[in-house]
Amino acid sequence: MFKFLKKSIKKFEDELEAEIQEALEKEIKEEKPEEKKPSKKKTVEERIERSIEQELQKSVEARKEIEKVVEKKPEKTRRKIPIDEKKLDDLLWDLEVSLLEADVALSVIESIKTDVKEELKYISGSRSEISKTVNEVLKKAVSRILKSNTQDFLEMVEKGKKPFIILFVGVNGSGKTTAIAKLAHYLQKNGKTVVVAAADTFRAGAIEQLEEHAKKIGFKLIKHDFGADPAAVAYDAVEHAKAKHKDVVMIDTAGRMQTNINLMEEMEKINRVANPDLVLFVGDALSGNDAVEQARRFNEVVDLDGVILTKVDADAKGGAALSIAYTIGKPLFFIGVGQGYDDQIPFDPDWMIKSIFGEKEGS
Repeated sequence: MFKFLKKSIKKFEDELEAEIQEALEKEIKEEKPEEKKPSKKKTVEERIERSIEQELQKSVEARKEIEKVVEKKPEKTRRKIPIDEKKLDDLLWDLEVSLLEADVALSVIESIKTDVKEELKYISGSRSEISKTVNEVLKKAVSRILKSNTQDFLEMVEKGKKPFIILFVGVNGSGKTTAIAKLAHYLQKNGKTVVVAAADTFRAGAIEQLEEHAKKIGFKLIKHDFGADPAAVAYDAVEHAKAKHKDVVMIDTAGRMQTNINLMEEMEKINRVANPDLVLFVGDALSGNDAVEQARRFNEVVDLDGVILTKVDADAKGGAALSIAYTIGKPLFFIGVGQGYDDQIPFDPDWMIKSIFGEKEGS
């Protein structure tokens, strides 16, 4: 998982660490004073002066040691690390190319580069701390991306009105219908009653698919005949939920390409009729930057509130998971990490950070 993304960041981390090591060694070498040959003859005055200097030096060193123990002003014991601007720009260019190959969106790459340059202005440390420092700089840059838009899904449902209406949109083949079933299972596990509207009436298989999920999971399914008005199905599901005092209504819609104007207008109609509290885009992680562009286009038409990203477990690149929420400015609520109903999990930025930086077993 995230193999290309991890490889790109690790390569930059190693190269930046080597550059800082070289710069630090050069600085130490330049600061080292020339050794003076000891004089064979010293006057009494010189010996007294030398003795006083040694005593003063010992006093200063003793005071520094005390300050270390009581953790006073640790910055005085640290060295600001100098970095050549040109070499850093070259390294960041290599990082940009690698991240583009990992399907990371350009706006995300620019943010990471800016954060890295800013953080490197303030880092300091000894040679033994450089590896840790570089790692922390990159973590901070990636963390800012992943945590720029976060929200608690269950808390949102809990605080919302009843029934809480969720509209699902996305392109063909993104795994939208399965994502709905998995979310229905998740909500029921958390004590919520669920009604699902089979409003993808353009594809008979979608209705049959939801019928199978309804039997296995136990949610109420509202459906019309194949070819019926999708907005009518959505309306009936909402009315049923109100009459039966259900907690959540989830509305499936036909998969459509963001370039299909007629189908996008149909989706707008469903949105107006259902008046959802939440509009979720379901994207396929394997689509990479295409998923990011699709989310952006759908956001322009129906104003998305969040994202579910499917097939993350099969995504070696990782660019979509890193980019999609940041690019549209909406939270990534869930990610698909397997085929089972329990394999659609709430997205945790810290989990992804650990995965990218190799701190998670099996990552």
